[in-house]
Amino acid sequence: MQKSLENQAVLWRLRVAIDAPLAVNFDYLAPADTTPSDVGLRVVVPFGSGRRVGLILAVLPLSGDGTAADAPAADQLKPAESILRDLPPMPVDWISLCLFAASYYQAAPGEALLQAIPTGLRKPDPVKRRALKAVSKIEHEAPMQPALTAGQTAVLDDLLPRLNGYSANLLFGITGSGKTEVYLRLIEAVLAQGKQVLLLVPEINLTPLLEARVTQRFPHVPVVSLHSEVTEAARARHFAAALTGEAHIVIGTRLAVFTPMPKLGLIIIDEEHDPAYKQLEGMRYHARDLAVWRAHQAGVPVVLGSATPSPESWANVQSGRYQRLDLPERAHADAVLPAMTLLDTRRMTLDEGLSAQLLEELAQGLAAKEQSLLFINRRGYAPVLTCTACGWVSNCRRCAAHRVVHSLDRTLRCHHCGDTSPIPRQCPDCGNADLRPLGRGTQRVEESLRKHFPQARILRVDRDVATTRKQWEVLEAQIRSQDVDILVGTQMLAKGHDFPALTRVCVVGADAGLFAADWRAPERLFAQLMQVAGRAGRADRPGRVIVQTEHPDHALYQCLLRHDTPAFLDLELTARQQAGFPPYAAQAIVRAEAKQIDNVLDFLQRIRGLVPQEQHPEVFIYDPVPMRMVRLAGRERAQLLLESPSRIALQNFLNQWLPMISAGRGMTRGHAPGGVRWGVEVDPLEC
Repeated sequence: MQKSLENQAVLWRLRVAIDAPLAVNFDYLAPADTTPSDVGLRVVVPFGSGRRVGLILAVLPLSGDGTAADAPAADQLKPAESILRDLPPMPVDWISLCLFAASYYQAAPGEALLQAIPTGLRKPDPVKRRALKAVSKIEHEAPMQPALTAGQTAVLDDLLPRLNGYSANLLFGITGSGKTEVYLRLIEAVLAQGKQVLLLVPEINLTPLLEARVTQRFPHVPVVSLHSEVTEAARARHFAAALTGEAHIVIGTRLAVFTPMPKLGLIIIDEEHDPAYKQLEGMRYHARDLAVWRAHQAGVPVVLGSATPSPESWANVQSGRYQRLDLPERAHADAVLPAMTLLDTRRMTLDEGLSAQLLEELAQGLAAKEQSLLFINRRGYAPVLTCTACGWVSNCRRCAAHRVVHSLDRTLRCHHCGDTSPIPRQCPDCGNADLRPLGRGTQRVEESLRKHFPQARILRVDRDVATTRKQWEVLEAQIRSQDVDILVGTQMLAKGHDFPALTRVCVVGADAGLFAADWRAPERLFAQLMQVAGRAGRADRPGRVIVQTEHPDHALYQCLLRHDTPAFLDLELTARQQAGFPPYAAQAIVRAEAKQIDNVLDFLQRIRGLVPQEQHPEVFIYDPVPMRMVRLAGRERAQLLLESPSRIALQNFLNQWLPMISAGRGMTRGHAPGGVRWGVEVDPLEC
């Protein structure tokens, strides 16, 4: 028997993916208990001077058996230590998804595969885990389902008959139209078929309410969540529960798109327009786009929900790739869209950025015992501190940015690299004691409102006071119990929340997004304003939205005034088509950084000419330029933009070009002479 096992061990080698930035996989001698069905299992292997957990991609014959003449000899391979059999193999469709993501986003296959697996399942010597216990179920009776609106009924009549095949559907519903109820009805139908559902949300602070609604509606159904605030051990259990089919509903942020689900029947992407679905480190994938590809691969429907769809999704509707489904009215019987008002501040005297009319609106809300939200998308006290004598400003010592004034802890803080120092008592350059904050953030607005309304209960909600999900839940409970009169908040409050007592939304400081260098800024500003406006008047009390602006005639504000999202998207797509911007072109970008900008620009200029332009006439490579924030965390940064009307042509170019940059090693990011670090991003959101 022993000899038989030894012979078996000699017969096989393992093709293993390792979490490393290399476009190759690695071969190892197979352990004695290996069988061809072990593809998809995790395996402990020696790597470099240490040990790693890899994923078995293939079980292949060794040379010498007459079937693999080009295979390495046994004495050329290191032996794998052990195959981990505590979980079923990763499904073939899951491996295909990860490999597609690696190929499209120009990442190493091992990075894509292994980073999709929870950290606790990637340790060579993991702490002893408890047996996978049954996913907790909340034992209570399911609540009565609310009556459907005519729009919800029409959408479900369209979608329900198409649950057994692929379709891409854009659920375009105004704020408060009941998109979540449509999701729940679809989930119910998919669960009745014995299948699993993947529900993606853009941010962690949107998961508690949605998770509560799902578990309340389906009290006997195993539901798991996957996001960065789930503990390592819990994430491993939830991932395993999805893999084994025990978890029927998975709710998660962007990384959850890689959750293995053998009985997947439906994918839902809530707030599909949100840029948080884009990963900005490592493999820079877009979870929304991968979810659509995954649905097509699995032959299941995908529903993309939004009150402000992305221009890319709107273009897919126009081209026929997506089907558009509308929810044109609010779900609450007495709720209507809020009345919009633009306050032209060009001839107004403002008090800390607040007009007399806006303050009067807040006073009326207090008198009516209704909640109001003052929205300013800038945290801190003021964007910059300056000296009135010599003009010194609080620049960051490590970034090409200002350090923001934070009054509560009396610090100057860079919101990009985290550099922090105490607020100086006098000017560091000239000694002048008259230092003044310029501009305003949430802290300064909060301070001003407390002076105007000393009797009001004012609550500030931003990343400085709600850094974790638990902190947010405490604040949310205060708002829902109506222990708050006036909210001062950033984009954390702009989307996904339903506060019935909130009737007024006042917006200040929005004009900065109209003329930003980023050509996506208007899209983000419009979505942000429509979303925050949608927080008002969601129940039986009418809502009002007041936007202070110096550009009331701007087309963006005029579309906002009419609640006309389709008109704005059509304008935006027309402008992009004329300029040759996505979705009418494909883009990729190489970003590089070093201590000296000249080294960065020299590197980018050198790699720009590695492939003759005539070999790829459809790909245009721009000149290397410094990035808008040229210095970040003490390093100088520049970029090289590539553009093509053909996505295939751009991918073909990248496949030839990137190995030449990395001297044939197939790396999609790495180091270069001069202390340069570089990386590539496909479909960048910022150029």
